Amino acid sequence: MSYEQSVADPTVGQWLEKPIREVDGRRYRRYVIRTHLIRPGEKLEKTLLPYLQDLLQPGDMLVLGEKAVAIAEGRAVPLKQVRPRPLARWLSRHVRSLGYGLGLKRPETMEMAFREVGVPRMMVAAALGAVDRVIGRSGDFYRIAGRKVASIDGPGPTTIAPYNQYIVLAPRQADRLVDTLARKFKCTVAVVDVNDMGSEVLAVSSPTEGRVIRQLLMDNPMGQGGQGTPLAVLRPMPENRNHAPWAVPVGLHPAGAVWPFPGGADAPVEWAEDLSE
Repeated sequence: MSYEQSVADPTVGQWLEKPIREVDGRRYRRYVIRTHLIRPGEKLEKTLLPYLQDLLQPGDMLVLGEKAVAIAEGRAVPLKQVRPRPLARWLSRHVRSLGYGLGLKRPETMEMAFREVGVPRMMVAAALGAVDRVIGRSGDFYRIAGRKVASIDGPGPTTIAPYNQYIVLAPRQADRLVDTLARKFKCTVAVVDVNDMGSEVLAVSSPTEGRVIRQLLMDNPMGQGGQGTPLAVLRPMPENRNHAPWAVPVGLHPAGAVWPFPGGADAPVEWAEDLSE
């Protein structure tokens, strides 16, 4: 999908509600937001404004996917420009499959990991990872390699074009971005790395909310393929569970429903499954 096609998509700007989730006895509505195709060099504090202005409520938590943030920073590297060193090719053959995408099993992605943190650190991480396999443990490789390596996104078959031909590195200025957006929207803002294996908060404007955000995203409501939903809004529900902030249609589909804006229950309903066809 090109940038022009993404902007013309009638579903861009719509808020898709995901199943309500409870953390620490508090229930939250969760919305993911379809956006245009993020491009390198974008000022997200400006280009994301139309999707959020006048729609956020007190108590909302705004979440951005780290891949979109990194792309806007110019941290997307064309796959064809990466020439893996022999050591990267060798080590990539020994990476354990995580069950989604190739990750560091692709030599080009492993090469970028070497460039991000250096050969010595990667080799120490690999050695401890080998020990983990022997003793039946996991996690030491990424604990030593660090967040920069864990956040590298390699190309995959479900990734939106043209980024299915790019390696996306970890964002460098996530902390600055969340602070800027928090001031602009007067709410908690976080940048997250979420996939089908779990969720991590890379930066958050209000550290006390980090754990709640991570728990609310454990089921990966934003997706990691071609969903085109790099934004999410997590909205606490009133303590009185008998009170709904807006009318919900009877028989709500488990995948959620879409309105042009949250609270637009009088607008025609489009089911999420229809939008994915």
